[in-house]
Amino acid sequence: MTDRRTFLKSLAGATAGLSLSGAVQAGNPEADRLGEVLPKRKLGRTNEYVTMLGTGGYHVGWTTERDAQEVIEASLEGGVRFFDTAESYAAGTSETRYGKYLTPKYRDLIFLMSKSTGKDAKTVKEHLEGTLRRLKTDHLDLYQVHAISTPEDVDSRIQLGVLDVLLKAKEEGKIKYLGFTGHQNPFAHARMMERTKKSNIFDTVLMPVNVLDQTYYSFTQNIMQKALDRNMGILAIKSLADGRFFEKNEQAGWSTDDPLIPNYLSIKEAMYFVWSLPVSVLISGNENATFMREKIALARSFIKLTEEQKTVLIEKVKHIALAGKVEYFKSK
Repeated sequence: MTDRRTFLKSLAGATAGLSLSGAVQAGNPEADRLGEVLPKRKLGRTNEYVTMLGTGGYHVGWTTERDAQEVIEASLEGGVRFFDTAESYAAGTSETRYGKYLTPKYRDLIFLMSKSTGKDAKTVKEHLEGTLRRLKTDHLDLYQVHAISTPEDVDSRIQLGVLDVLLKAKEEGKIKYLGFTGHQNPFAHARMMERTKKSNIFDTVLMPVNVLDQTYYSFTQNIMQKALDRNMGILAIKSLADGRFFEKNEQAGWSTDDPLIPNYLSIKEAMYFVWSLPVSVLISGNENATFMREKIALARSFIKLTEEQKTVLIEKVKHIALAGKVEYFKSK
């Protein structure tokens, strides 16, 4: 417990360093033509400030079209200006729905990101062209090498020209910033950072960040400080472990007699824990507008947890986390 408390304390200053935009700091919330915007955090070494809550595109792809539209609209009305998607989400359906309900009217207001699972240069180029077409935009604010799984996977993608294609697209103005993602293996992230140390081409890293991650095969323990040392923006996913915090998740085929929520934590505690770490944005997937509004309300009411409060939450779920069953998506 002492080591964990020391580690969390070491991140406290970094969290404070994710300063909000000047208007928010002055007690005058930022607003645009749609209304009040959620508090923003600096995106690593870029000059961008992004809303502390982002809309996850995976759920936008698999839920009904009506629900997807309502999630997008609720996000905008609630002040979310960060939108995540990927070509692989429901075979492009997520991007198509953004292209229908989001970008035609609101492209100038949002920070838009997508991703490619492509393993070679040709595939990534095809994915990017398809993404721009489906999203009905000529550029992405952020494009990411998606779902790296092992150090060997990283080596292979680099060898097969994935980064070369992305750098060329950036030169052409199709991409503003570059990043990489993964949820399986923190040492795949470490390899990507090692392989790109000299070129320093990545502005962001996307990874699981939740109260369970601290104990089992941890991205937070192994990658977060490395990313901060390189001044990368940290994009947090799976704050509720892909629904495994709950008793049942029909979409994922998950059920348990011992759910984290409500037996151990509240959704509020789980999300406050993540926001109390040095993350630029917490990306939340929601299959309906009610869930989206719930997350927006939590963002607006957020109060940073103390190091002691965070440690207490970790200890509450430590015995579950050590089993490795809740964070099913991790693999060594």
